[in-house]
Amino acid sequence: MASIRTRPFGSTRRPVPLVGQGTWRADEADRNTVLAALRRGLDLGLTHIDTAEMYGSGEAERIVAEAIAGRRDEVFLVSKVLPHHASLRGTVSACEQSLARLKTDRLDGYLLHWRGAPALAETIEAFASLQRAGKILSWGVSNFDVDDLDELVALGAGLPSCNQVLYHIAERAIEHAVLPWCARRDVAVVAYTPFGVSAQLYEGRSKAARVLAEVARAHEATPRQVALAFLLRHPNTFVIPKAASPEHVAENAAAAALELDDEDIARLEAAFPRGEARALPTL
Repeated sequence: MASIRTRPFGSTRRPVPLVGQGTWRADEADRNTVLAALRRGLDLGLTHIDTAEMYGSGEAERIVAEAIAGRRDEVFLVSKVLPHHASLRGTVSACEQSLARLKTDRLDGYLLHWRGAPALAETIEAFASLQRAGKILSWGVSNFDVDDLDELVALGAGLPSCNQVLYHIAERAIEHAVLPWCARRDVAVVAYTPFGVSAQLYEGRSKAARVLAEVARAHEATPRQVALAFLLRHPNTFVIPKAASPEHVAENAAAAALELDDEDIARLEAAFPRGEARALPTL
């Protein structure tokens, strides 16, 4: 396994690679390609693998199980519980089913995918129970805005290890409040869909795309690598781009070593403005 830049993952303090591997829609792609990508990622040190019971109704977890077979101890493995399963008993049951699909006895992180009808206190109580049983080593949340995070803290059950949110160079809403809130409390911010959904950012002719390409050329990097490095400029952020192919995984891995200077960051911030403060976006 290659060495890659890491930083402590929130309150867990575990060293986790800045760049990980996401598996959303992995079940919709060619299975052998996805398996090859995940395994190549592990070889390159991208040991943070993120999945969820929602992805392909558990099929993504089964794919991950196959990819990490014989290598479980290398992996910082994260899955997520759907909000409609997030009652006290439902969370425990969902976790046990995820463990079975992943063919492992524990998760390094287990997240509430987003807020739902079950009381948040029930979900956190279930997380604590799973942690005492050794079935999860840490718990966190996803798609939580500041008011959700404040409500969580008010329960007195401690802080989440991370908040997984939509964040990419053209979608910077979390920088207004969510990112600072997490930074002050040592909560890791994990960016999902860190490339956004528009290829025009990387292949188009807009002024912003041209700036991105110019910064990339100056560093002998690709625009996508610069886009990831821009997010990773914050000391508590991590990214989990989708493991689409072995070639894309290798490109993603190289972004962990790319450090932008102040001039680069200023140019990118001007080209991709943060915009007005608003509610946390989701896909």
